[in-house]
Amino acid sequence: MINSARQQRLIDEAKALLKQGKVRWIIGFEAGSLKFTTTPLITADAGDTSRLVINSFIVNNLSNFLPELEGRIGIVAKGCDSRSIVSLIQDSKVRREDVVILAVPCSGLIDLAKVEQLIGKDRDEIDAISRKDDKVIVTLAGAKREFSISEALYDNCLACELPTPQEYDILLGEPILPSNEPAAGQKKLDELKKMSPEARWQFWKKELERCIRCYACRNACPACYCQRCFVEETEPQWLLPIPHWQDNLMFQITMDIHVAGRCTDCGECQRACPVNIPLRSLTKEMYDIVADLFHFKAGMDKEALPLMTHYEQEEAEDLIG
Repeated sequence: MINSARQQRLIDEAKALLKQGKVRWIIGFEAGSLKFTTTPLITADAGDTSRLVINSFIVNNLSNFLPELEGRIGIVAKGCDSRSIVSLIQDSKVRREDVVILAVPCSGLIDLAKVEQLIGKDRDEIDAISRKDDKVIVTLAGAKREFSISEALYDNCLACELPTPQEYDILLGEPILPSNEPAAGQKKLDELKKMSPEARWQFWKKELERCIRCYACRNACPACYCQRCFVEETEPQWLLPIPHWQDNLMFQITMDIHVAGRCTDCGECQRACPVNIPLRSLTKEMYDIVADLFHFKAGMDKEALPLMTHYEQEEAEDLIG
């Protein structure tokens, strides 16, 4: 559901930042060309800020654009986005003083693919989709159908630990408590863990045979900021350019290890995948392993050292078997 007062405040704040010369760029969301979608808006023109929106479909993690722009930047950030910004600050890819964070407390985003599956209709046939408390309301041919948030929100939203950004300059709205549906956000991963190793291997073999190696997952990930990826190296050549499933597996595992300690479980990798491979099951498992072994979660404290770039002289007792 659109909160018009909050959206208008965002427009006013963004316009003022540009007009007063406090930022060079504003990064936010505007209505997309497709129904029930938004698209990133990057502008230096104060007049463009009237197109900014806040709704239940602002899915992109906009922090991905920060390393590419020069000058001070105002950016709209949800809870997971703000954690990605903090992670970029920790890795010295972004300076805190160069970013003005317009924080949006987020109670979860609606997964259009889930909605289409629930009603058995394409989004073009839907009249309206709205959110009210713990329900998602879909209007179809004048009739309304209600679904619980556990059925209609993105899995990573259901498992979100910090829906209200901790790091911000301007807070747009009241703080929001975490979802009470974390088990629903963990369901697919739990199903995989219950499989035998052989069945799980066959599951990923089948999924990764569908991968076309378009690298949309990598390109959408704020933690993948290398100017040249290892898959593009030719001396040595780590992977063949042809998307064999073995090379696809190698790419995904290497990327997961690369973003360990940087992944905020924003779900962008899975959302960006054009063939709907459940990539979050891999990244969330890595996220949980990092939390269990190192008691570390990405983007929680900008003063903390990055996980993989420091060490402690005393070995943790729980690592000694």
